[in-house]
Amino acid sequence: MAEEAAVEGEAPKSKKPLIMAILAILVSIILMAGAIVGTLFASGFFEKKDKQAVDEKVAAAGGDSHGGGSKDGHGATAPATKASAPAVAPVPMATPSMAKFEVRYVELEKDLLANLTGSKKVMQVKVAIMTRYDDRVIANIKKHEFALRSVAMDVMRQIRAEDIDAADFRKRLAEKIRDEMNGTLQKLEDFGGIEEIVFTNFIVQ
Repeated sequence: MAEEAAVEGEAPKSKKPLIMAILAILVSIILMAGAIVGTLFASGFFEKKDKQAVDEKVAAAGGDSHGGGSKDGHGATAPATKASAPAVAPVPMATPSMAKFEVRYVELEKDLLANLTGSKKVMQVKVAIMTRYDDRVIANIKKHEFALRSVAMDVMRQIRAEDIDAADFRKRLAEKIRDEMNGTLQKLEDFGGIEEIVFTNFIVQ
């Protein structure tokens, strides 16, 4: 009986080293886990994750608020496409500046000569062209002088002898020649620019 009591008394003593070993292992695991978590905090690991999550939410919200995706017929959201820039209509390089400058005159070198309709009379005029646009209008007038002379003489050929007696005859003739010349330049250069026709010599005989 004494021996049995001695054995039973030793049993609790043999369990203490085992419990201490388990506690030591648990403490080691906790310390290691704490060290790992502390290292991750120090390296900014969790901040990167949070920032990434916030960026994803902002991107998703931005896509919804700006029409980022459009739903197809099956209810799926199509990826957003970047809006294309509005097309700009090309401007011909030959078009003169619309800004007006000082008055300039270009006189055709030769007189314009034409027979009047239904009459033996002949009209002979010297023409100067006035413009306030840039040098390209002057260049166009000189470039197409033959065409401008032709349309001016076509207008003169339509004049009848009795038309000359009207008080505003020269004014109306100048306006008609101007309109025909501008129409010709418009077809050839996409811009007229002639503002007035001035007669520097006017003879009917």
